[in-house]
This record gives sequence, structure tokens and C-alpha cells, in this order.
Amino acid sequence: MSKMLKDLQKMQSKMMKAQNDLKTQSFEAEAGGGMVKVAMNGHGVLTLIKINPDAVDKDDVEALEDLVMAAINAAVKKKDDAAQSSLHDITGGMKIPGLM
Repeated sequence: MSKMLKDLQKMQSKMMKAQNDLKTQSFEAEAGGGMVKVAMNGHGVLTLIKINPDAVDKDDVEALEDLVMAAINAAVKKKDDAAQSSLHDITGGMKIPGLM
């Protein structure tokens, strides 16, 4: 029982370190061949949005909206994949209720 508690404490420590590491990472994505670029931190907060002026067409605002949405969704996926990978490394692939 003591060994199991120690192992759980080690896992908790590793998880806290992984969460802190994730917070400092930047996840970048683009859409439309680089017409729209975004970056977000590990908290999921957007830190950058760059829009190429050529992507702006007042007669086709929907196209720009779609590009922005696609870039943001791609950055979110990168962030989520990094978090899952980190968690998988820590748990050794075990399915722990409430974590996955």
C-alpha cells in the first residue's frame, strides 16, 4: 500500500510538471495556405492572429470567417493532442477515470 501511494505521488508530481510545461508552450496553426495564422498557449488562450490582407474581401466575409475558424480549430487540436500525449506518457497508457 505504501508503494502504491508513493507511485501515485510520483504520478501526481509528473502530471503537475506536465501541466506547467504545457502552459508555456505555443501551438501555432494556419489556414488558407498561410492566409490566416493563429497561436495559442497551453491554456487555450489565443496569443496571435495574423491575417494576410489578400484574405480580406468585403464581398466574401464568410471565406475569411471560415479561414479563421479553421486555423483556431487546428491550433486547439494541436494543444489537445500535446496534452493527451503528455498524459499518456505519464500514465503509461492506463485509462484513469477523470483524466481521459
